[in-house]
Amino acid sequence: MPEPTKKDETPNGEKESVATDSSEAPMPTPEISLEVSPPPPEQPVETEGKDPQPIEVIKPVQPEPVENGSKEPEPEAVVVRAKEQVESVNSEVKEEAQSPCSPPLPATVKEEAEPVVTEVNQPPEPVVTVVTPPPPPPPERVVTDVTQPPEPVVTVVTPPPHPEPVVTEVTQLPEPVVTVVTPPPQPVVTEVTQPPEPVVTLVTPPPPPPPPEPVVTVQVTPPPPPADKDDDATTNTPSPPPPPEDANTAKKLSIELPNDSVHVSAMGRKDSVWSLGEGQAPEDLDKPVDTPPLSSLLIERPQGGSITVGGDISFVAKVEAQDLLRKPTIKWFKGKWMDLASKTGKHLQLKETFDRRTKIHTFEMHIIKAKDNYAGNYRCEVTYKDKFDSCSFDLEVKELEQSQSVDIRSAFKRSSEGHEDAGDLDFSGLLKHREPKQDETPEVDVWEILKSARPDQYEKIAFEYGITDLRGLLKRLKKTKKEEKKSEAFAKKLDPAYQADKGGKIRLMVDLADPTVELKWYKNGQEIRPTPKFIFEQKGTQRILVINNCGLNDDAAYSVAAGEEKCTTELFVKELPVKITKEIEAVKTTVNERIELECEVSEEGAQVKWCKNGVEVPTGPRSRYRVKSEGLKHWLIIDDASKEDTGTFSLMASGGTSEAKVQVELKPLKIIQDLQDMTVLLGQPLKMHCEIFPGNVPGRWYRNGQLIQSNDRINILQRAKNHRLEIVNSTIHDAGDYTFVPEGYSQSLCAKIHIVDPPRVHLESLNFPDNTVTIVAGNKLRVEIPISGEPAPRVVWMKGERVILDSGHRVRAETFSDHTSLTIDIAEKEDTGNYKIVLQNEAGEAGASVKVKVVDIPDPPEVPLVTEVGGDWCSMTWEPPIYDGGSPILGYFIERKKKQSSRWMRLNFDLNKETTFEPKKMIEGVPYEVRVFAVNAIGVSKPSEPSKAFVPLAVTSEPTMLVVDDVTDTTVTMKWRPPDTIGAAGLDGYLVEYCIEGTDDWRVTNKELTEKTKYTITGLPPEAKILVRVRAINAAGASTPRTLQHSILVKEVIEPPKIRIPRHLKQTYTRKVGEAVNLVIPFMGKPRPKVSWLKEGETVDPTQVTIRNTDCDSIIFIRKAERKHSGKYDMKVEVENHVDTAIVDIQIVDLPGPPQCVKIDEVWGGNVALDWTPPKDNGNAAITGYTIQKADKKTMEWYTCIEHYHRTCITITELVVGNEYYFRIYSENMVGLSEGATQTKDSALIVKEGMQLKNPEYIDHDFKEPPKFTQPLINTFAIAGYNATLNCSVRANPRPKVIWMKNKIAIIDDPRYRMFSNQGVCTLEIRKPSPYDGGMYSCKAINDLGDALVECKLEVKGGFTFSELMQRGVPLHLIDKYMSETKAVEQPEK
Repeated sequence: MPEPTKKDETPNGEKESVATDSSEAPMPTPEISLEVSPPPPEQPVETEGKDPQPIEVIKPVQPEPVENGSKEPEPEAVVVRAKEQVESVNSEVKEEAQSPCSPPLPATVKEEAEPVVTEVNQPPEPVVTVVTPPPPPPPERVVTDVTQPPEPVVTVVTPPPHPEPVVTEVTQLPEPVVTVVTPPPQPVVTEVTQPPEPVVTLVTPPPPPPPPEPVVTVQVTPPPPPADKDDDATTNTPSPPPPPEDANTAKKLSIELPNDSVHVSAMGRKDSVWSLGEGQAPEDLDKPVDTPPLSSLLIERPQGGSITVGGDISFVAKVEAQDLLRKPTIKWFKGKWMDLASKTGKHLQLKETFDRRTKIHTFEMHIIKAKDNYAGNYRCEVTYKDKFDSCSFDLEVKELEQSQSVDIRSAFKRSSEGHEDAGDLDFSGLLKHREPKQDETPEVDVWEILKSARPDQYEKIAFEYGITDLRGLLKRLKKTKKEEKKSEAFAKKLDPAYQADKGGKIRLMVDLADPTVELKWYKNGQEIRPTPKFIFEQKGTQRILVINNCGLNDDAAYSVAAGEEKCTTELFVKELPVKITKEIEAVKTTVNERIELECEVSEEGAQVKWCKNGVEVPTGPRSRYRVKSEGLKHWLIIDDASKEDTGTFSLMASGGTSEAKVQVELKPLKIIQDLQDMTVLLGQPLKMHCEIFPGNVPGRWYRNGQLIQSNDRINILQRAKNHRLEIVNSTIHDAGDYTFVPEGYSQSLCAKIHIVDPPRVHLESLNFPDNTVTIVAGNKLRVEIPISGEPAPRVVWMKGERVILDSGHRVRAETFSDHTSLTIDIAEKEDTGNYKIVLQNEAGEAGASVKVKVVDIPDPPEVPLVTEVGGDWCSMTWEPPIYDGGSPILGYFIERKKKQSSRWMRLNFDLNKETTFEPKKMIEGVPYEVRVFAVNAIGVSKPSEPSKAFVPLAVTSEPTMLVVDDVTDTTVTMKWRPPDTIGAAGLDGYLVEYCIEGTDDWRVTNKELTEKTKYTITGLPPEAKILVRVRAINAAGASTPRTLQHSILVKEVIEPPKIRIPRHLKQTYTRKVGEAVNLVIPFMGKPRPKVSWLKEGETVDPTQVTIRNTDCDSIIFIRKAERKHSGKYDMKVEVENHVDTAIVDIQIVDLPGPPQCVKIDEVWGGNVALDWTPPKDNGNAAITGYTIQKADKKTMEWYTCIEHYHRTCITITELVVGNEYYFRIYSENMVGLSEGATQTKDSALIVKEGMQLKNPEYIDHDFKEPPKFTQPLINTFAIAGYNATLNCSVRANPRPKVIWMKNKIAIIDDPRYRMFSNQGVCTLEIRKPSPYDGGMYSCKAINDLGDALVECKLEVKGGFTFSELMQRGVPLHLIDKYMSETKAVEQPEK
């Protein structure tokens, strides 16, 4: 057996937890429930603790007393020692606590009242669990010696203070282990007549087949623990998972407290799981379950069965996992809907295993102790992804047959298992069957088997015969006598305990059965070597250990080992009390004297304690008290007595106490030097001094009644009679009445201290750079400047020469005891400046100045100027604001708006540091305005005035189609087309430049812009080659120049004249009388052609018609046309021998004259027939119609009957019978109605009598006629690139079909031609003709009565002049051919 540990130490060297004092109430005895249940073969077992119920306690036989005051050991007892557990047990328990399957054990084991001993025997080696509660109230040692079984394993477990589970798993050790719990101090060994007995409950399950290894579950139910701060050694530990399934599995001992449940970690592992909870796992309940289509998964299906009430049955389902990637899901149901996963518990267990070798999942459902309501239909469903299988089976539960025989084992079975009353012995079962008297002895005599068995076999025997109330079994078994097994090594062992007086001698003796056995002695587990203190003696078979001069350190556990056997004992050293042999004498003295208190005790080196008024006197290095001892005498010395030392002093020893009174009185006070009044400058040291008798009397300093404490600035010194108060740097607060009061005396010393300080201004506390205070305009400024001076100085604020009074309205100055202030309610720009402060008092004068800077937002910047404008941008600049607000300008914000709008838009969100900016993304042609904001640290200024409106403009694109129009010996005429893109800026004109070929000296020919697209460059040197370019100019600037690709030779070329009659002059030009006539007829020819005009073969009268000729056209101008100006005008253009002519037909029309000879042909009924002749003067235009009016002779008011009448006869109808009418007629031409009308000479009387009018018979006129062109086609000249039209008119009935042809080929669906027909007028439009479009065009009209055809010739004049052909580089022979063909075409036309 390992050696016991020392009493005051644990094996690890840690301090032991000591039990509470005996004065505290002892804790009641905890209850232990031990349940033995066999696991199924080859499977892990889950145990579940229940609440045990108390039963009757059977008292054991009283042991015999022995000579040293202990009891003779009983044969079946277990040793419980009041020591801490030994190192071996501690190490084993630590190993178990560190294993993953065991929870940690508490660090210390505490004593509880009334120890309870439970012995558990298991084959092949026993496991004994000892639970030690707190000790009883008397501080006495209780020693109970019980014979040990061979090689037991003992574990001491203290019930935790709180109902928390503690699980301890103990593996089998090679040798027995003893755990010892330390007792309280000053142990006393007394006899125990009736030691406390364990309470054991046996529960008898149905007898299953004997298992290879049983599992023991011990449940401890302690009473509610007292509220003790030390009772926190036990922590919550989870239950370990079941161990692996093998034959060498160690037995498990589990201690559980009430209201505990099985931890989740105890539910098992992946390949073998027992479901013991009250429901399905949360993660399984949350998963949705979809029922996939039915498939075959089960290779073995559960079969129905039949059991009796209380029986067990299992149902097995197997699934092959060869093709499965994960474990399938299985559900067990009872009936249709009841999911059994939520019903698992004591009577229903679900298990899943997986055989990795055969790859088969096995699912088992175990029904334990079936009841009547368990019968019914069950269903098993297996799901894996999209596979599903199920199987139904039935369970039949039969009633148990009643037996009249009564078995004694039934008395040790629990009643109402699984219910609240579980654990009570079912004695009612015995009472119910008392009628037929039965023999209490069962068929198998269990008691005889138990008597002859070893203690470690009790559990196995109880398990085999179904006895679960092991507690009752042990109680009864203790009443039986059993022979003590003799030790093989010891003939006589050590007594359980020994006691010796301090300083005495003790002998520990054992008697060996074999004297040759090697013997070793141990103290607290450490081997004892021979010393003068420890002496080994040997007398025959007796081996004696002699301990001399026993001291307190010899109080320990001793053991002796003989071979493999050990026996232990415990030595208690009793200390004798220390007595007072000489009392302390009373002392009466004065302050500062020395006091010595002397006392004598009965033992040298005794531990004593000095107290004052019942409180232990401190004797540390800094204490006023000194303790001295020499031999039997002890002194308490007070070197410098004070009044507080008055009191009762006592010396306490273990055997008595001595007391004496000490009285300390004060000496009379004498003032040798009093305090003096003083005046000190501020900041100078202040030293106060007084001298009193007696010396060494402490005192306190007061200022104005307030206690003065010593600190870094104030030093309070005392040297004998002298008392000093020194202040290093005096302050204003140091002035006042000072008082020194000696401690213990009513007298005091007083003096007055006056502190004088010249005035000062503390500007450094403002923390303003350069003493400058910055304030935003409009805010309130209050500057508080600390001042000092004693007495308080007079303060004057000044700005310049102006004094600021405290009664000012907006700006005022105020002065207080420790500071002065300047207040400006609403800061303004004018408040900026230096403010001077002047302080005066009787100690001096001081001054300072503070600069106030009022900052504000800056003034608006100057009006921005737009210096440059682009198509969608502009460049602007501005001047900074004159006043920056007292703070540097940080940047600018720019805004713009359309001139017509009132909405400004911010252009930059980051400050612009420069005074220039380029706004972009503007709309071209829209006038804009811009403005600028200045920004400083205070804020944003008001906006500047808007700039002048500007319009973003872009330069035009370059002019197009620049060609040479004419070349002379000194001039070159250029013409071009306007730019394709002009933009919103419009076009101001063109700038023409030229340079001599081979140079870059471009010269501007027109100093002023020309708006025309044609310009003549003059003053050129003959036969020079020049390059020409043209720029388009607008408000945005000049465009990119258009440069002629090749050079121009300055040399005149003869070009035959050609008159280009405008299209509208190819027909008769008609104007009304009085209108102006202005005709422009262009022509071509080089050099300048000579133009002449003739009218009807005569020279045109310049007084009637004004003619103006230019180089390229001729203009006929008639300011006020008259009918005499009508006629054909012949135009002749001559260039040397070349002539070209043209005829212009001018027709001047006027109002026609009235009709002639209007007469009434016939009157009948309400009708009048009129007839007239056309007017003599048609106004030089065809008569287009007539307007007929009538008037009643009575009123002569004229009314229009019809307008725009084309014939010269008409019948007026619907005249009023009885009235007499006159008629008049106006003629009408293209100018309008004639000025006068012709009236009938006679009137037409509509007679009232009826008359028969014979309507003449008329033959309907046949309006059908074949097509006839009333206006033929006219030969036409067209200009290439300009649309041309051919017009003719046709009359036919029915409406004819019109076909246009070119060169006798019908024009059909040609996009270049458009054909119109409106009221008989037929039009062919040729879009942008080219020379290719020239030829003979004909129009053909066809109807049922015939057809008609008209033709004309179209010539497209789009050719080039000789100079143009030369410029294009055309060979001369091709130019001559082209010119000759052009002349040949023009000759027939003339």
